[in-house]
Amino acid sequence: MKLKDFKLEVYFGKYEFTAPYLLTQSDCESMKLAQLLNYESEEKSKELFDLWLGYTEVQGDPELRKIISSLYDTIPENNIVVHSGAQEPIFNFMNVLLEKGDHIISQFPIYQSLYEVANSLGCEISYWNVKKNDKGWYFDINDLKKLIKPNTKLIVLNSPNNPTGYAFKKEEYEEIIEISRKNNTYIFCDEVYKGLELDGITRPWLADLYEKGISLGVMSKSYGLAGLRIGWLATQDNNLIEKLIKMKHYTTICNSATSEFLAKIALKHSDEILNRNKEIILENLSIAEDFFNKYNSLFEFYRQMAGPIAFVKINIDEKIEDFCEKLVQNKGVLLLPANIYDYPGNYFRIGFGRKNFRESLFKFEEFLIENNYV
Repeated sequence: MKLKDFKLEVYFGKYEFTAPYLLTQSDCESMKLAQLLNYESEEKSKELFDLWLGYTEVQGDPELRKIISSLYDTIPENNIVVHSGAQEPIFNFMNVLLEKGDHIISQFPIYQSLYEVANSLGCEISYWNVKKNDKGWYFDINDLKKLIKPNTKLIVLNSPNNPTGYAFKKEEYEEIIEISRKNNTYIFCDEVYKGLELDGITRPWLADLYEKGISLGVMSKSYGLAGLRIGWLATQDNNLIEKLIKMKHYTTICNSATSEFLAKIALKHSDEILNRNKEIILENLSIAEDFFNKYNSLFEFYRQMAGPIAFVKINIDEKIEDFCEKLVQNKGVLLLPANIYDYPGNYFRIGFGRKNFRESLFKFEEFLIENNYV
């Protein structure tokens, strides 16, 4: 196995902790430890200081798995495997399921590791490309049907999608599942933005709908608790669960006891935290829509269906990567150019999940004015 550079992480490694105005982040506003503990009683919070700091269970703390399973309709706690963040479960799942010569279909653009790990294993990759009409981004299921091959083993979804914010409705999931059942394929669905639907439509977890479906969840994105490094996989497939547990013996073995404790607190207060983060996104979207309407000849902006990010086109003559480099160097404002996703055209990812969005957008506007873009 030889993995290519993870373009997004290489790019963020240059600027994420030095640029003062992060206008592209894909996670929601985080919180201090004290703020999280305040969701519980003082007595419960004190249990943190009595926590045993030895090894934890490989599959994940049983109480944590029980809380995670309550997010689903059909997934019991024994069908959850808790991992470190989202990257470990993606890596482990791909290595457990796939072999050289398998064919996978992946939405595109998408988080790079969702296809790159399979590529490193010698799999054949077909891309289910996003489309755009006057209402915004969408994925055409007829295009998916045309990509199926006799050796198709896996369909990879990311809903809500990073970077477009497109989210499949239940009816679309059911169409994709019908295709998968007919062709005996698995479906892996990255659902790390679950709970941040902005269009008023409640969507099921993919793992609840399909016996060969796998759902990925994490504390980093919707909950804004990336520092906990807690993610999970959920599936109805008991055989796959056993293989994932054994694969984890070769990666992290087990999770941080303190992180699992804090994740339990957060998930017990899931609705409160998700509503808090959704309010931040909606407030920032209102600010952004005024901005994009003001400069509608420069930008093509489509409000995302769910999640804290959108994919925006800017009508300029220079390359988007050069524009973003000049922006961060001159004003300290970080945007993510489309070339990081290997996506053509002058698009960039913008994030609405942070409380300093207004200030960052103001600095972006200053740059546009000072450099005669508007």
